[in-house]
Amino acid sequence: MNMIIGFVITLGCVLGGYMAMGGKLGVLNQPFELVIIGGAGIGGFIMSNPTKVIKDTMKALGEAFKNKVPKEREYLDTLSILYALMRDLRTKSRNEIEAHIDNPDESELFLLAPTVLENKELTSFICDYVRLIIIGNARPHEIEALMDEEIQTISTDRLKAYNAMSTLSDAFPAIGIIAAVLGVIKAMGAITESPEVLGGLIGAALVGTMLGIFLCYCVVSPVATNIKIVRTKQNRLYTIVKQTLLAYMNGSVPQVALEHGRKTISSYERPSIDAVEQEMMNPGGGGQAA
Repeated sequence: MNMIIGFVITLGCVLGGYMAMGGKLGVLNQPFELVIIGGAGIGGFIMSNPTKVIKDTMKALGEAFKNKVPKEREYLDTLSILYALMRDLRTKSRNEIEAHIDNPDESELFLLAPTVLENKELTSFICDYVRLIIIGNARPHEIEALMDEEIQTISTDRLKAYNAMSTLSDAFPAIGIIAAVLGVIKAMGAITESPEVLGGLIGAALVGTMLGIFLCYCVVSPVATNIKIVRTKQNRLYTIVKQTLLAYMNGSVPQVALEHGRKTISSYERPSIDAVEQEMMNPGGGGQAA
């Protein structure tokens, strides 16, 4: 919603200011300039990115428009499943724990944390490191280094959509110049026409420069930044898992280990201690969704 509101304000101020200066909207109606700029930008985007990144960028755009960042329910579910697994690690046999991490889709623990189960990458991340804890030979600092490496890889992959959009944004001003130059070439071909006709052609050419700059700084760049914000917040769930499991491996009881993970959440989004405690007593329904 913020993206739509921001775009409306930006477009309204640009066009409103232009009209207030006495400009005529009809002069800005240059569809072929937009075809040149938009087509060249999309073509370059396709040339510079593999199919997987293109598809992920479309997905990231949807996430940005929906502001699909983790809400309180996602945080509580993540902490809840970690608590349940750590509790069982202390009280149950290896075979019982493996039944949960080998087939999480049918595990009663994971079924109580549906937002975690829907996130296949996060579920796999949790199961993999709980499995390493069960093996018992890995040292905490070795697990931490491995987690850091995997989180960095996940972050790099998930921010490829942001990098692709940023590159597209940076290209638009130059593409706008291409459209403007083509417009000037067209105007030069009509140099013998009257000043009114020639002025209209030159004005149309300059619209290309304006469109390129507008698309860069007022449309694509803000959208790319929003993608980065959303994807970075989504990656925070992995940090929660990392800090919680490391605290447990270093000797903390499950309740204290959870606090290590909870503190990695931004203060304005962080579930309260009471909400987390309620979630531990009543998994899946103890906390209130944001």
